[in-house]
Amino acid sequence: MGNSSARENILNKIKQALVNPVPLPFPPGADEPNVYPPATDELDIIFAGEFTRLQGKFVFCIDENDLQNQLQQLITAKEWMKIYCNEDKWNPQFSNTINLESCDASITGCEYLVARTGTIVMSAAQKSGRTVSVYSPIHICIAYTNQIVYEIKDALQLIKDKYTGNIPSLITFASGPSRTADIEKTLVTGVHGPKEVYLFLVDSER
Repeated sequence: MGNSSARENILNKIKQALVNPVPLPFPPGADEPNVYPPATDELDIIFAGEFTRLQGKFVFCIDENDLQNQLQQLITAKEWMKIYCNEDKWNPQFSNTINLESCDASITGCEYLVARTGTIVMSAAQKSGRTVSVYSPIHICIAYTNQIVYEIKDALQLIKDKYTGNIPSLITFASGPSRTADIEKTLVTGVHGPKEVYLFLVDSER
């Protein structure tokens, strides 16, 4: 008898919920706090700290000439001979005729940088496409300070605005070199993607 009464109460509650459902989308809470604290420093400084913490290699460039100089110094020091680049802005200095699978390093741009997580945001709409940042053993990304946002949601909103009605079929979030701890919980880098990721950040306000 007790079980029957309890079941009846539950059914009544379900019926009430069906009669008065919660409106969709769920209304935002009036006093709902932000999950993450706001930025407390310059976005480029926050990004650099998070990116290097994730084993990324960060290089700041004061202008385009500084970018060219520092990039060439890196290539010379590492003795990279085959640099793949499919971005018009940095050709013909680098070539897209080199076989991607056998290159020493690849160069791409990006859509945005997310400061709070040290993340590079790329998409299939870029000239580099889906594969360049993944297949090469070394990924070099060139970005500008005006591409930095604080949160992932900011980057997604800007991509939505940029590609109105035609959002890219793939949006990639890369936070440093690829890594996994699947094998005996030992962290290994460069298993499913590049072993090293360099981010050259050019000051776009000069």
